[in-house]
Amino acid sequence: MTIKDVAAYCGVSVSTVSRVLNNHPDVSDEVRKKVRKAVTELHYTPNSTARDLARTQADSIGLVVRGISNPFFTPIIRTIEHGCETAGYTMVLHQVGTADDEVTAARELVQSKRLNGVIFLGGRYDYTKREMAGLNVPYVCCTYTNHFGNLDRASYSSVAIDDKREAERAVSFLVSKGHTQIAMLLDNPQDHSISQRRYGGYCKALREAGIAENPKLVLEASDFSFASSYQVVKDFISSKHPAFTAIFAVADTMAIAAIKALYDAGIRVPDDVSVIAIDGIEVSNYLTPSLTTLCQPQERLGEEAVRILVDVMEGRAGNRHIRLETTPRLGGTVRSL
Repeated sequence: MTIKDVAAYCGVSVSTVSRVLNNHPDVSDEVRKKVRKAVTELHYTPNSTARDLARTQADSIGLVVRGISNPFFTPIIRTIEHGCETAGYTMVLHQVGTADDEVTAARELVQSKRLNGVIFLGGRYDYTKREMAGLNVPYVCCTYTNHFGNLDRASYSSVAIDDKREAERAVSFLVSKGHTQIAMLLDNPQDHSISQRRYGGYCKALREAGIAENPKLVLEASDFSFASSYQVVKDFISSKHPAFTAIFAVADTMAIAAIKALYDAGIRVPDDVSVIAIDGIEVSNYLTPSLTTLCQPQERLGEEAVRILVDVMEGRAGNRHIRLETTPRLGGTVRSL
């Protein structure tokens, strides 16, 4: 006797039986009574070993992570795994590099593991209808959305911050502290992804403050890595650069590298140059001084991604898009002029 037999006997899903057995509140009293009655009548013993053996790959959710070494994803992965287990599903983790195709990886994973749904953690902002047509399960884009693509919003779900608006908030904060010569450290302002969105917020904040954008203050790294960010800031400092009093980095990791490059050049933060970023990764709080940044709600991002996907898979709701806000962490890397 397995949990699948109990589910078939009751006419409910395996995940519903699992939630009843684990005393989760999101089950109606009628269904709860039906399942418990079936457990008694079928003499089913719900021990952990039996649950593990009975759970099939068809009761699994795939988590495809794009960016293997990104420390921002770590707490989100933990939250998603816990959320999947709570909902009665097994999480199947698959990581790809930043240059790899997460959609192809997801399609292969769905076929080989018989997944019920997929969460993409990190990914491209420009999916097309054609390339997503082969992914025949519900999916959620977590930490990003299809801003530059042509997907029908009703065909998928997403949970993320508004990158453009949050970047505008970060730069406006620098302006409120008296800064007008603000550099930006990013990957590529035309990458159809996070850098382009946050670059748009940077430009908007400058325009609204009446500050002319200076292209020479836009620092383009080859990627988001510490090494690349450090090198581009180091090269900028050693060049005949325009005067600047602050740097807005598109991510905490880039800001950390920028602070190191400034320090190595004898430039003090925040006494000489202020630095602000977006993300709120744990390590950035342990710098000296701690990084001033806009913290993304990492746990909520993971929780909402699981909740939305499970609701869609189990027919309780349709696809939807949720935008969350950051929380400023003042830190010590920004000073008033």
